Amino acid sequence: MPSNQLRGEGDAVGDHLDERTGEQPTVSPSNAVAAPAEDPEAGHGGRGLRKGIARHHDYVKISLPDGKSNPLPLEWWKTAIAFVYAVFNLVLTTVVITVVHERVPAKETSPPLPDKFFDYIDRVKWAFSVTEINGMVLVGIWCVQWLFLKYKAIAGRRYFFLIGTLYLYRCVTMYITTLPVPGVHMSCAPKLYGNSQAKVQRVLQLISGAGLSITGSHLMCGDFLYSGHTVMLTLTYLFIKEYSPRSFWWYHLMCWLLSAVGVVCILVAHEHYSVDVVVAYFITSRLFWWYHTMANVQALKCSPHNYLTNTWWNPVFNFLERNVESQVPCTFSWPISWPPACFKKSCRRYSKVQSTREE
Repeated sequence: MPSNQLRGEGDAVGDHLDERTGEQPTVSPSNAVAAPAEDPEAGHGGRGLRKGIARHHDYVKISLPDGKSNPLPLEWWKTAIAFVYAVFNLVLTTVVITVVHERVPAKETSPPLPDKFFDYIDRVKWAFSVTEINGMVLVGIWCVQWLFLKYKAIAGRRYFFLIGTLYLYRCVTMYITTLPVPGVHMSCAPKLYGNSQAKVQRVLQLISGAGLSITGSHLMCGDFLYSGHTVMLTLTYLFIKEYSPRSFWWYHLMCWLLSAVGVVCILVAHEHYSVDVVVAYFITSRLFWWYHTMANVQALKCSPHNYLTNTWWNPVFNFLERNVESQVPCTFSWPISWPPACFKKSCRRYSKVQSTREE
């Protein structure tokens, strides 16, 4: 029998025995078979698997949400636009007051309208000063609280937008209906009868004194319906309560007392009719609650059954709140971080360089 045939049969017998015994057969150099070359990518695991999957296109790519996305971006540029909107309407209010003042009937020919509150409560001269002092204290408290808010940009643009909108409404109500003075004690500045330069000076005087009587800047009449002081007292209190922890009941009670006493003192001083105060409170509180309901309930932003989207300011709301995807938490932080971010980055880079050099 040829030697090659014998060698082949021997190898077959050896393989068979090895399979039964479980021992690895001994391979002689003559019958060694070259093993397939090892894939250099196999050692890298992930890359080899990805290349294998890439050869077959019958898979579905699942995109995961980015965990770094911020649901509450600050967007200070929107806050700046809302601030300009508020300033514009406040200046417009002073212009409308100057115009309406020329149309107020003289108290000798048109006596004050009957008011139930005035029938039971006599006028107190110093009461209106209490109103303006309480208003300034509330605004100061809100400014300090706003500075320590973490999301002050969002809260700030909401405050500016609502202030601007409320005073825009006030311009409309003042202009379309001019009420007589609520009391004979009121002394109104003389009318100018078309003197444009003097009217501009009155507008500037109102702006410089923030429209307050205690600063001596408000000597004009006609801005009765509705009360701007009630707007500021009510809206500022609502923002203080909304953007502070619910457990601060003593803080809320103190601010509510400042607001309530200020509103009542408006009537005690007989500076506004009762309807001026009631309408101001109603419009301010409802506008605040409507806006924050739409902002805090995300389902309402895209719901076809949300009838609040029929308001004229809904496009402005969508612009301001488009990227705010959750309710703003009552989180506080220091208004100025130390060291500043630019210094922190430079220190971080320096530490990296230093650690590299040490290695």
